[in-house]
Amino acid sequence: MELTTVAIKVPESMHDFITENRCRDELVRNALILYPYIKDLTISHGRAAEILGIPKERLIALYGDMGIPYIDGDANMLNEELAAYDAVRRKG
Repeated sequence: MELTTVAIKVPESMHDFITENRCRDELVRNALILYPYIKDLTISHGRAAEILGIPKERLIALYGDMGIPYIDGDANMLNEELAAYDAVRRKG
């Protein structure tokens, strides 16, 4: 994976929390930068994982460790999706 350097502005008091040379911290930071694009459906979890150079399952687990669910929605939404899937499956 080819890397580039990007300068970002952060509050001065944040400086000590931004580390370089710690792979796990950099991965978490970069995953968090990509997450809004996953949430608004600009990119998929698979594409974000590809950008980060890790397997999709690892990215999903990383977000899960941070409390960010892979499936975003409530139980009612999930039940509606399952019902729609069952209806399509019965027709086909």
